Amino acid sequence: MKKFDYDLDYEQLDLRKHPELYRVGRGEQGVLLVQPYKNEILPHWRFKTPDIARESSEKIYAMFLTYKEEGDFIGMDMARKFLQMGYTRARRYTNYKGGRKYAENGSLSIRKGDPQKAESAAIFKEAWERAKTDPDYIRMMEEHRSKYEQ
Repeated sequence: MKKFDYDLDYEQLDLRKHPELYRVGRGEQGVLLVQPYKNEILPHWRFKTPDIARESSEKIYAMFLTYKEEGDFIGMDMARKFLQMGYTRARRYTNYKGGRKYAENGSLSIRKGDPQKAESAAIFKEAWERAKTDPDYIRMMEEHRSKYEQ
């Protein structure tokens, strides 16, 4: 498995037209770089309240399914990454006020629970789990890796 390539000019590169350059990477790698998907998905990514998180995760999961219908693995993977990032960011805001893990002096911030953000995180986690365990997603990821990441 090849690593995600941070040296590409993602602002100019349309990975829908050049899927051979896309690397799955680990976790959320590239989520805010890969075009045109970043511009398609990012406007829908929100987690401030559980209602907003529910609407956001449902929209992004619907996009995941649309990409799947179109046979667009990269779109599916990017939607999966945004769902994962919804979970991880909401968890960070659950644990740390303002989402800041470290204080300005570099010390670890005091952990405080935010039940709303915890619920938002759970909503995103459920959608992320559905996406990452989708049999077609798994098959298409394996196909992409065997075709382009050898």
